[in-house]
Amino acid sequence: MTNELPAGRRLQNLIYRAGLYGRRPHVPVNSTALYDAAAKKMSPRARGYINGSAGTEATAAANRTAFDRWQLVPRMATPVTVRDTSVTLFGEPLDSPFVLAPIGVAEMVHQQADLATAEAAATTRTPMTVSTQASVPMEKIAAKLAGTPWYYQLYWGSSDEVAFSMVRRAEAAGASAIVVTLDTFMLGWRTQDLDNGFLPFAHGMGIGQYTSDPEFAKLVEARLQATSPKEKSSDEARPTLAAVRALMNMSRRYPGSLRQNLRSPYPRAAVETFLEIFSRTDLGWTELARLRDTTDLPIMIKGIQHADDARQAQRLGFDALWISNHGGRQLDGAIPSLDALVDVRQTVGAEMLLIFDSGVRTAADAIKALALGASAVAIGRPYLYGLALHGAAGVSSVLDYFAAELDISLGLMGVSDIADLDEQHIRPARS
Repeated sequence: MTNELPAGRRLQNLIYRAGLYGRRPHVPVNSTALYDAAAKKMSPRARGYINGSAGTEATAAANRTAFDRWQLVPRMATPVTVRDTSVTLFGEPLDSPFVLAPIGVAEMVHQQADLATAEAAATTRTPMTVSTQASVPMEKIAAKLAGTPWYYQLYWGSSDEVAFSMVRRAEAAGASAIVVTLDTFMLGWRTQDLDNGFLPFAHGMGIGQYTSDPEFAKLVEARLQATSPKEKSSDEARPTLAAVRALMNMSRRYPGSLRQNLRSPYPRAAVETFLEIFSRTDLGWTELARLRDTTDLPIMIKGIQHADDARQAQRLGFDALWISNHGGRQLDGAIPSLDALVDVRQTVGAEMLLIFDSGVRTAADAIKALALGASAVAIGRPYLYGLALHGAAGVSSVLDYFAAELDISLGLMGVSDIADLDEQHIRPARS
């Protein structure tokens, strides 16, 4: 019999012992305090982009309210000396049910961006979902992950060549699965970004996967070849101060030296090409099925909210569904993801792998999702707040908090194995 404390109590004790010497956590544990501290470190544009949602932000609010409609039901006098929080995803055993949701443009909050997140993922062995809108090429992120499982999240734009190239790159770099995001085939009506007049991609941010992709490079080259000398001279006439700043930002982020990039048309052409190919409004189930011919990796479909869509994805043989409304960032007034999770699990049965995100702020939230049928839970904004505060160490702290709270909460519920969580541990709130 071991005398070692479970992970949750170990971290809890460490924090309280440090408090005896007047030391508080560098990264706040409370979710509201975490955001408040991170917000002070972010620029107004970064706050708007990261924390903003679509329209009146009703969907984001509904995501949170949905958790309040469910209550956990603890059981007493049940031995919980040891708690098993492990799960298996795509054949890979993991210490917890948490994964890092894909978040683009992390450079807005920290210079090391996705590399710092990858370092934290490796430290805590938490699977990372690498975004198409990452600031760093996936190959560099994969190297930093040092063998930790990771998934590649694909935005399938109007260029099949670029999309399939990125899938092949992810497979070659060691990804464990491909996550196809369906809910962002064009940007939602994001009012905070619109009021700021700010789209990070237009400034060359968050396009590191594209500028490192050979198929995308061909499109940029073709664009430059098709641009007439008259159009070039017209574009360069009487630039405004804002335009000069934008060009500087593009040039800093484009591969190569800043001096060379400032003299080159490629950085601006790359941004224009990205903006041209990002949206795709004609992507259907027939096209999605073509991915099977491109990769042998498991394929997850992200953005599922309707039971019929879940049924169609299951019929086509996709390996997992990711229940998400993009954290409320796409469609104002949409149903909360937790409600969608209940419907989808009833539709697809008990065996299909379901990842859940949207509105998760604590491990108690995650427990509710797991009891309602989620196989794993993705953490989004909270880890980015940790990144804003203390880089890789900040992300690790947030992940440690989630793991510790999960361990303690399971114990308090009388659950010794996370696999035992089900409908007996949760009930609708009574008014």
